[in-house]
Amino acid sequence: MRELGDAIKAGISADELARLPLPDTYRGAGIYRDDVGIFEGLDSAEKDPRKSIRLGEMTVPEMAPDEVAVAVMASSINFNTVWSSVFEPLPTFIFLERLGRESAWGARHDQDFHVLGSDASGVVLRVGSAVREWKPGDHVVVHPNYVDDQDPFGHDDAMMAANQRAWGFETNFGGLADMTVVKANQLMPKPAHLTWEEASVNALTASTSYRMLVGRNGARMKLGDVVLIWGASGGIGIYAAQMALRTGAIPVGVVSSPEKVELMHRMGVEHVIDRKAEGYEFWDGDVQNEKEWRRFGKKIRELVGEDPDIVFEHPGRSTMGASVYVAKRGGTIITCAATSGYTIEYDNRHLWMKLKTIKASHFANYRECWETNRLIDKGLIQPCISDVYRLEDAGEAAHQVHSNLHEGKLAILCLADEEGLGVTDREKRERIGEHNINAFRRHSRDVHSQPA
Repeated sequence: MRELGDAIKAGISADELARLPLPDTYRGAGIYRDDVGIFEGLDSAEKDPRKSIRLGEMTVPEMAPDEVAVAVMASSINFNTVWSSVFEPLPTFIFLERLGRESAWGARHDQDFHVLGSDASGVVLRVGSAVREWKPGDHVVVHPNYVDDQDPFGHDDAMMAANQRAWGFETNFGGLADMTVVKANQLMPKPAHLTWEEASVNALTASTSYRMLVGRNGARMKLGDVVLIWGASGGIGIYAAQMALRTGAIPVGVVSSPEKVELMHRMGVEHVIDRKAEGYEFWDGDVQNEKEWRRFGKKIRELVGEDPDIVFEHPGRSTMGASVYVAKRGGTIITCAATSGYTIEYDNRHLWMKLKTIKASHFANYRECWETNRLIDKGLIQPCISDVYRLEDAGEAAHQVHSNLHEGKLAILCLADEEGLGVTDREKRERIGEHNINAFRRHSRDVHSQPA
């Protein structure tokens, strides 16, 4: 794999790349079936991804006719990587076993290891016999929507397919590796003005935000809408805020520190609430505190003069009661996750009597991913990369996300062993502006290694 990586960095031609032999093994960061019980008896916060994510040599899987082998130049950490690493809510080996029972090709995924990662940027190495639109040498990004085109319910919206999965979470051979094998319909053209690491952080989170807010399957955000965004400095939150600003909506960001407030202001979000500084306590033990909902709603109205048309909801248990309460009459609470807990409580009177809607959203279909990638390619939406780690430090990066010590997205260098590689359109990069592309960076051109 190192020889392949060196050849790619040297600018080898597509024909020459296609003639280079594939290795038998590759480096992959993942978890192992033997470790499933190591966190037994610990609270979620005590579970440490650094103890479960290990770098190993993985066997290159056989490639199906509709699949593509990709040299992974960079990847990123998502919350599903964290969930896998702490074996919550279920050990992901259960998902691999289910996939293994579906078909002979699915059986490849049922291993005693699970290579994680639901994002990647890289170069196509090989294509299966049924692949039409891609060829060796193509620079691509990979989105994680792994679907079966034989499911009739997936043809109107792929997310409605009964066996829709997240690659690298509910499948094996994810992006935290030097190589991966993915379905051809997971590929999109890499934005030519971005580096490998900048291109690697967008597909999952930006597409999730697009479906939630912009696409026909979400809240249908429009000019002038007030949009309350929980976790506005995190991965999906930063993309949501950018999309709100670009649409002419009015984002109200909720963050957890003065530094994150400043980050929001730098990107143009005028209205920001520091929830820790305000000291909101939405729960009083096991009972929700409606007085705090009212205080929160009052704060929003002080900032923008009205209640939110849309609430961008993903913390789940800790915030859903407040989200339902503060949404405008007839407003929409769009939810895609439950990072603080899956068992949700809210006062239904505030939902039904004020004609509000709770709408579910889950990742994005191929068209929505493609449209999101187009916005990034045009420079209308910027990567929200804040730090860069090496593949051997993937466990540390996952720990940062698990402990909410990060902002935006954390990129992982795989075959690209240094930052700044992969840009093929310098003129476009200059036009969009380095300061825009790297607006969220903590350490420009400084790969983050294990901290002391």
